[in-house]
Amino acid sequence: MKKKHLRALNSLENWLQNQKTGSQDLSGAFKSIRTVLEGLDDSDALEGSGALPPPSELEVDPLALALFSDGGCRGNPGPGAFAFVVQDVTGALLTEGVEFEGRTTNNRMELSGPLRGLRELRDLLPRLGKDAPSTRVKVVTDSKYVVDGMKSWVQGWKARGWKKADGKTPENLELWQELDRVRQFFLGVDWVWVKGHGGHPQNEYCDRKANEAMDENGA
Repeated sequence: MKKKHLRALNSLENWLQNQKTGSQDLSGAFKSIRTVLEGLDDSDALEGSGALPPPSELEVDPLALALFSDGGCRGNPGPGAFAFVVQDVTGALLTEGVEFEGRTTNNRMELSGPLRGLRELRDLLPRLGKDAPSTRVKVVTDSKYVVDGMKSWVQGWKARGWKKADGKTPENLELWQELDRVRQFFLGVDWVWVKGHGGHPQNEYCDRKANEAMDENGA
C-alpha cells in the first residue's frame, strides 16, 4: 500500500515539474508528505480497512481521474446490477454508486455503469473546483463489449446514421447514444480493458458491490 501511494506522489510531482509549475513551497509540501508516507508500515490501517489503492492507470497521467465499473445479471435477461467508483491519483474516492434492475441484460449493465459514473462525475466536478471540459477520465472495465464499442464501433454507427454495416440498429442503441453524448462533456475519455476476476482491486470491488446488490434484492 505504501509503495503505491509513493508512486502516485512521485508521478504527480514529476508531472508538475515538467509543466514548470514547481516552486519551493510545492517541493517542501511534497517532501513533507513523502516523509509521512515513508514512515508508515506497509501493513498500515488502510490496507486492513479494505480501502482501495491508488489507481495504477493514473501513474502516467496523474491529473486524470479513473472511473471503474462492472455489471452483470443472473440470467440473460434477468435481474442485474452495476457498480462504479471514481478515484483520483492519490486513491481518494470521489464518488461511487450501485444500482439494481429487476430485468435487464449483462450488456446493458456493463454500459450503464460507465454512463451513470460519467454523469455523476460531470455533476460533481464543480463542487471540487473543477469542470468536465478540462478533465480527462480513464474508464476501466472488464467488458470488451464496452471498450470495443466506444473505441471503434460507435464511430462507424454514427457515420451510417446509427446503423450497423448490415443496416440493422445496434442493440442497446439508447445507451450507446447517451454514453457517446456524455463523454463529449469531458476533455477526453479513454477506455481501458482489464481482465475480469484477475485480481484488479477496483474491478473486484465493483464486481462485489454489484453482486451484493443482486443478493440484497433476492436475485
